[in-house]
Amino acid sequence: MCHSDDSQAPQAPNAGAVAGHGPLELRAEDGNTLAAYRAIPQTPNGMKIVVLPDVRGLHPFYVGLTQRLAEAGYEAIAIDYFGRTAGVSQRDESFPFMEHIPQVTPAHVRADTAAAMAVLSESEPDASVYTIGFCFGGSHSWRLAASDLDLAGVIGFYGKPERVADVVDEVDKPILMLVAGADSTPVSEFEKLAAQLEEAGVGPEMHVYEGAPHSFFDRSFEQWAGACTDAWNRIISFTTRHRR
Repeated sequence: MCHSDDSQAPQAPNAGAVAGHGPLELRAEDGNTLAAYRAIPQTPNGMKIVVLPDVRGLHPFYVGLTQRLAEAGYEAIAIDYFGRTAGVSQRDESFPFMEHIPQVTPAHVRADTAAAMAVLSESEPDASVYTIGFCFGGSHSWRLAASDLDLAGVIGFYGKPERVADVVDEVDKPILMLVAGADSTPVSEFEKLAAQLEEAGVGPEMHVYEGAPHSFFDRSFEQWAGACTDAWNRIISFTTRHRR
């Protein structure tokens, strides 16, 4: 499990204001109805982000993250994974997410991400859209670099490289890998994935936060405040450089 129930997404440097935010339901191309949460910046930067949560789906941390992204100028939508198996109702801490997560396939994540992208592109069809994911969502964010979705780039924290290995040769979008140095997954596994991507011709940007634990991107972790700020700066730099 990633962020705790009292975790809070860290604020971006030079954060602005949020014009509006709230829940919504999306309809995927396979007929799935999924819960989501959207935040709109007061001062848009012309870029959009789909947030792919950890194994708990639309957890409060990711609701807050959409607002932090909007403060940074990005219109953002965080999606839930469990519309097909648990519907769109609100779920408390007792929800057995680990019974549902094995039923979430890459095709499901792609379809649900596409539904969020469609909403984000309604007002600005030519806007650059990215994904950002954490843990389970980090893996799927990187994996979407090999999809047919019109993404300008993908970003992932703490993902599992093994979940991307089978599509390395199909990757054709920029990738940012933000790695916790003290994660349960050895840094060598991320380095191996980066080398495979480099060999395939799409070398990722990868940064390792030495000693940082899984889920360090959390403003309640005061000792990792510098890492959180650095990660924000890398997100902003990556999206700006790959903006279309």
